[in-house]
Amino acid sequence: MTRRNRNTVFVLLALVVLLVAARLLVPGQVEGGMNVVLQPPPYSASPEAQALHARLAVADLHADPLLWGRDLLQRSSRGQTDIPRLAEGGVALQVFAVVSKTPRGLNIEHNDDSSDNILPLAIVQGWPPRTWGSLKQRALYQAQRLHDMASRSQGRFSVVGSQAELRGFLERRAQAPGQVAGVLAIEGAQVLEGDPANVDVLFDAGFRMMSPTHFFDDEMAGSAHGVKKGGLTDKGREMIRRMEQRRMIVDLAHASPKTIDEVLAMATRPVVVSHGGVKGTCDNRRNLSDDQLRRIALNGGLVGIGYWETAVCGQDAAAVARAIRHVVTTIGLEHVALGSDFDGAVAVPFDTTGLVLVTQALMDAGFTEAEITRIMGGNQLDFLAKQLPE
Repeated sequence: MTRRNRNTVFVLLALVVLLVAARLLVPGQVEGGMNVVLQPPPYSASPEAQALHARLAVADLHADPLLWGRDLLQRSSRGQTDIPRLAEGGVALQVFAVVSKTPRGLNIEHNDDSSDNILPLAIVQGWPPRTWGSLKQRALYQAQRLHDMASRSQGRFSVVGSQAELRGFLERRAQAPGQVAGVLAIEGAQVLEGDPANVDVLFDAGFRMMSPTHFFDDEMAGSAHGVKKGGLTDKGREMIRRMEQRRMIVDLAHASPKTIDEVLAMATRPVVVSHGGVKGTCDNRRNLSDDQLRRIALNGGLVGIGYWETAVCGQDAAAVARAIRHVVTTIGLEHVALGSDFDGAVAVPFDTTGLVLVTQALMDAGFTEAEITRIMGGNQLDFLAKQLPE
């Protein structure tokens, strides 16, 4: 072998080592810095709260662990949730959202669509090349991963996409507690790549919920955090019609005020706001006004309260309970839900094994056992039992 060939081999080997090291180390380092748990487990609560929590079927409308490349069947020391920790936390059903693109310098005030944080993460994690230039393919790949996890779970985890599948899961869980179900959702209709007909492609892949926007304006609608913050486009209105035809739930989290108004004006089915907060306890652009809450209630919708600082202006379960109390006081018990945003690049006061702290905070806030049962999961499960495809 010539000296030149030896040098070429050395360079190629060095590149391989660097790529392997990056794949092994970078995702964990990035996630460790972004999905922070302010109070690590274990968690303690009163005997009364523990006993009540053990009787609950908890349901959470929003978490993002699919983005980070972990095998969610394995308990991890990274991030905020996985299937074993969901089971330990008493979660019966988790909505798993897929993220396809976020901007550099992400904030809640003003973002454009010119940058892409997810591309380098996808490359380092070894996502297939088809995902590098296609947001739709990124969504389809993440859905495929969740279905693969379900098939490998030996019955511990299942993905549900219909009313019948949800009923079957709940019947199985009643006989064998600890099972977890997932529902697939999408953050931002940029995954449609400008074509409302792709609603059908995503529905066929198992997605049952989608928000018109995420952190930037897209071809379908304006984001609360975008540049123009407009409403629905003509394509966006066609998207809503197609979603309703397929019984795909519209999620107004991250939507601009104008988008919220225009979706509610044309919606013939109830919507959700999967994760967020309310201006009544935490006044910022990310959160819902009392007027928006009332119109969502008139639509029959459901509002998921998150656990992070921007959502609730606090760093404990008591702040979550305060936001929930405001929703209940303003529009009624039947319209409030949990929407953690676990693994959504946010710092939260506890991981999913600590959900008993929310039960405790609700008890401390004066909610009854029947009310806590509805808030922690009853409302969410009833909503999905009616709104998923038949």
